[in-house]
Amino acid sequence: MHIIKLNAIDSTNTFLKEMVKEKELKSYTVVLAESQLQGRGQMGSVWSSEPGKNLTFSVFIKLKDFRLMDAVYLNYAVSLAIYEGLMANKVPKLAIKWPNDILAGNSKIGGLLIENSVAQGKIQSAIIGLGLNVNQLHFSNDLKNVASLKRVLGFDLDKEKLLNELLKVIQEQLTKCMPQNFKNIKDSYVSRLYKKEIPSMFKKRDGSVFLGKIAGVSELGELEIELEDGSLQCFGIKEVQFLDRT
Repeated sequence: MHIIKLNAIDSTNTFLKEMVKEKELKSYTVVLAESQLQGRGQMGSVWSSEPGKNLTFSVFIKLKDFRLMDAVYLNYAVSLAIYEGLMANKVPKLAIKWPNDILAGNSKIGGLLIENSVAQGKIQSAIIGLGLNVNQLHFSNDLKNVASLKRVLGFDLDKEKLLNELLKVIQEQLTKCMPQNFKNIKDSYVSRLYKKEIPSMFKKRDGSVFLGKIAGVSELGELEIELEDGSLQCFGIKEVQFLDRT
């Protein structure tokens, strides 16, 4: 595993994408930034991080015969890897908030962004970006329900040690990410979803609010919510959000 350490760049995902254009990269090439100026999340959201306090890195992986229709399993596998890596560090009340935020209790401590390179209906490679709040204590007042490992555990963590642990479990999970294991991967992911089967309030994109409970994820990776009448409704990214009462 080749790790490139940088002081400050706009985005580790963008940096890796530019590297891929310029030369052939080995699988599991990693770019780590002490400061990420324009970190990105799902659907154009921004990831803000205090310089030197957190882990912001991206991993380039090559894939073989990985169908585009199975892309959701990459998300499941990497989300599970981060979950397992943090469980090994005894982080309490861990959960995966669909689709790929990592929570401790009701507070977000990390998030993923996976960008795929596709040709002829197959994913040829992927860049996996992770932002993880590690030793940061103070956050912008605009950020609600956000925490860090230090806030949760009460002490500083060795970022390099944690990075190596997370890279190891990411590689292990992705090695197992193949069709014969997809059902187990999906079941494991669903079992760790935040507020699974707990009645919660949700808000649709049109502003309407409803009561429901998370039942699972669809074949396309959409969130399945069971409504009060017992029916299931599926939602894509940014089509629904929790109305957390915290």
